[in-house]
Amino acid sequence: MMKIAVASDHRGVSIKTRVLDIIRGMGHDGIDFGANGEESVDYPDYASKVAGAVSSAEADRGILICGTGIGMCIVANKFDGVRAAPVHDDITAALSRQHNNLNVLCLSADLISEQALDRIIETWLKTEFEGGRHARRLEKVAKIESANHDQPIVQEDSVS
Repeated sequence: MMKIAVASDHRGVSIKTRVLDIIRGMGHDGIDFGANGEESVDYPDYASKVAGAVSSAEADRGILICGTGIGMCIVANKFDGVRAAPVHDDITAALSRQHNNLNVLCLSADLISEQALDRIIETWLKTEFEGGRHARRLEKVAKIESANHDQPIVQEDSVS
C-alpha cells in the first residue's frame, strides 16, 4: 500500500474526487490536500502541499490536477527529489514510471476523458521503475538538481 497525496485547483475538484476513489479502490491511502470548492484558488498553493509531502517522504507519490496539468508540474518540480510531469494517456503514464520513476503525476482536468483517467491512474500506480540505464540518468538529474539548488532565481519576464 502506498500513501498518495492528491490536490487540485478549482478546475480539478470534480476530477480529484474520482482520482481519490480510484486510489482507494486499489487499496492505497489517498490523502486529500484540497482544494474543496469551485471558487478560484491559486494552483501553486496546492501543488506545494503535495510536492512538499513527496519531497519530505510524508507521501510515497503525489497526483496534481489543474486545467492542463502544466502549472502544477512547474511548481512540483521546484521541490527536491520530485519528478513531476503532465501525463495524458496510459502510454505516457507507463513510460513516466518505467523510465523516469515519476513520483508526482500531473493531470489535466479539461483534456482527459473519464475512461482515459481511469487507465492513467491504474497504469501509473501499477507500473514499476525499470532501473538500469534509467537509474543512471536519474542520478545525473539528481546531481543537476543538487548543484543548482542554491543558485539565485533569475526572472526575465516578471509580471507586476
